[in-house]
Amino acid sequence: METTIGQTVLRLVTGDIAEQDTDAVVTAAHWRLNKGAGTDGTIHTKGGPQIYEECRRIGSCPIGGAVITTGGNLKARFVIHAVGPVWRGGDEEEPELLASAYRRSLEVAVENNLRSISIPSISTGAFGYPLKLAAPIALQTIVDFLRTAHHGLSEVRMVLYQREDDRAYPLFKAALEQILAEKPSNTDES
Repeated sequence: METTIGQTVLRLVTGDIAEQDTDAVVTAAHWRLNKGAGTDGTIHTKGGPQIYEECRRIGSCPIGGAVITTGGNLKARFVIHAVGPVWRGGDEEEPELLASAYRRSLEVAVENNLRSISIPSISTGAFGYPLKLAAPIALQTIVDFLRTAHHGLSEVRMVLYQREDDRAYPLFKAALEQILAEKPSNTDES
């Protein structure tokens, strides 16, 4: 699925985040920035040791935050390490922290003058955030950012890994359709 918001193309795709050819890819990281499993493990394995070396120098990142490193051996030049919340039932600011992780990822891309970014479903793997609850938060945060922030992003790609959960794409597609139905986007928005 693809839509245009302002001057930015927002795409929902299935695939491997580590194989994306955008300026940056986002990984769902642990606050200690150590090599995790899932998306983070794939990024570190395919990207090589330079990514982990930079993570070690940075040290940590708060939950809801994001930091940037080299892309190492990846097609993407940079990796943005976004720290989402661990799901604990929804009463410990998980929705706000998840939205913040997406927003900070986009802000870090803009701060580094990047034009394109690929983002996975943050916190829905090892951190246990329910996909059905995460999808609308992720997409509303991205759409709001594209509509209201000053940025030069030409493409934001939401990359869903179907081997992990084959419900991901349909849930994210339905969430995006709902958001767009509430306030249709057009090329005059910025």
